[in-house]
Amino acid sequence: MSDDIVLVNKRADGLAEVTMNRPEIFNALNAALQARLTEVFLALGADDEVRYITLTGAGKHFCAGGDIGYLRDAGQMSVAENQADAEKLARMLNTIFTCPKPVIGLINGAAYGGGLGMTTVCDIAIGVEAASFTLSEVKLGLIPGTIAPYVVQAMGVRQARRWFVTAERIDAHKAREIGLLHEVVADHPALLAERDRLIGLMQKNGPVAMQDSKALVLAVYNRPVDADVMADSARRIAESRAKPEGQEGTTAFLDKRPAAWAPQE
Repeated sequence: MSDDIVLVNKRADGLAEVTMNRPEIFNALNAALQARLTEVFLALGADDEVRYITLTGAGKHFCAGGDIGYLRDAGQMSVAENQADAEKLARMLNTIFTCPKPVIGLINGAAYGGGLGMTTVCDIAIGVEAASFTLSEVKLGLIPGTIAPYVVQAMGVRQARRWFVTAERIDAHKAREIGLLHEVVADHPALLAERDRLIGLMQKNGPVAMQDSKALVLAVYNRPVDADVMADSARRIAESRAKPEGQEGTTAFLDKRPAAWAPQE
């Protein structure tokens, strides 16, 4: 599976490497790139051979946000046409956010506007020290609309109230401090090394359990711990225990051997 604007490399170890491939304009988002990313993540999420996914940008930067030509054209559209177009971007972001497979964002440079939003829909985000971030929409007289739910969830309301209105540049270490990044590494080789370290950890984990754990986070997030949440979380762990993967994992632990899905020692 590949396309000129999105490159996909499926490795034998279960990793699918997804690369936005518009380096000449810093992987800026347009309708075609958004549509292709949606297709790719839907397909990889349903692919049993894929256990983990990485997302990065070709060239020096991750994603410069909206393609200026694309935004200029959008300015000539009606409100209804713009809403239909924006809903496609919202679907792309949500497809990555809800992808059942763990998604690791490899932030190799600038991530502005929509690129910052794409950072926050990844389960894990690692950035190089040269990475930088900006919620730049207000400089164009716009708002960070479709990315807002994910950005606010990542950095919190108090931080969002500042960065949404100032459009300040956020360096990698500040990004880690406010929740946009999980880790900061020195350079691209270190980025790949950290990717491999994380995959090495996840190889020992049940593939279905990781998917169910992602779903669990979304099910309990921002909800009061009431009877419904308690019953739902109890149901989920009961089903997890009864699944073949849960039974194999428990048995392997008791037998002091690697589980069937893990690298065999």
